[in-house]
Amino acid sequence: MLMYLWSLPLLVRVALLVLSILVCVKVYFKLKNAICTSKNKMTGKTVIITGANTGIGKETAIDLAKRGARVILACRDIRKADAAKDDIVRESGNKDVIVRHLDLASLKSVRKFAADILENEKRLDVLINNAGCVTVEKKLTEDGLEYQMQTNHFGHFLLTNLLLGLMKQSAPSRIINVSSTAHGFIMTLDLNNLNSELYYNSSSLYNTVYYYSKICQILCTRHLASLIHDSGVTVNCLCPGPVKTNIFRNAASWFHIALGLLFPLMFKTPKEGAQTSIHLSVADEVANVNGEYFSDCKIKRASKLANDLGLAKKVWEKSEIFVNLKPEERHY
Repeated sequence: MLMYLWSLPLLVRVALLVLSILVCVKVYFKLKNAICTSKNKMTGKTVIITGANTGIGKETAIDLAKRGARVILACRDIRKADAAKDDIVRESGNKDVIVRHLDLASLKSVRKFAADILENEKRLDVLINNAGCVTVEKKLTEDGLEYQMQTNHFGHFLLTNLLLGLMKQSAPSRIINVSSTAHGFIMTLDLNNLNSELYYNSSSLYNTVYYYSKICQILCTRHLASLIHDSGVTVNCLCPGPVKTNIFRNAASWFHIALGLLFPLMFKTPKEGAQTSIHLSVADEVANVNGEYFSDCKIKRASKLANDLGLAKKVWEKSEIFVNLKPEERHY
């Protein structure tokens, strides 16, 4: 066999070698992908998923709806959310799927959404802060906050605080923050530039602001866990792994080309990327786990900076200021 291969033209041998390497890479990444194995039902439980009209959020919604949960899709684009709802109901057979408007880039919208939930929902068992975005240029929201930071971090930070009281009443309950391994690209965190007040760097992949938003999610997960450790509410964060979703819709064109080439080999499908979110929502073995960082349904070590509890407290306090968190909105 080896003699036969060696007798082939050089170009053919090189092509076969490259093909073999690509197959090995594909197998390696597939073997790494974990699947949530829990069969637990969610009947009688209410779940909110932000950004649930597409990608990981939609796949998470489908799975939890199949388990019998009342699923609230918290989305900015109602038209797309309604279409997603139809898909989720059809695939799950569960009609208890609700669409609610939520624009994380507007603190007014976050407060309005939370007020609606508190008025109309009797319980909240799982909150999945899933929505996210990537942009390549600086953009401010109506609140004067950097768009990525508000969508990925500040908006979810406020939402979590506003709904925490209801989650305590519904305990045991779970808060799940979808972060990213990209947090590891941040070696130092400038507390004076959380909102790009001093500078804005978009020269790297995604850009520094995206990294900031993801490490802030982890740090605030750590600090919130310490604040609510005896409340019956747990909070954990996760990296879904490399998943080609609409989060990259505003990324540079060269990045889309790279994704197109790498997606078949390295990237998970949205369904595969949703597995850790599902695991943290339903699995018995994580019922009492608090303040941890997960990937592929297992606890993983986040970066050294993301484990700095002193820094976590400072980021939490700065975030309170940015969203103008009022005394009556604190439930810890």
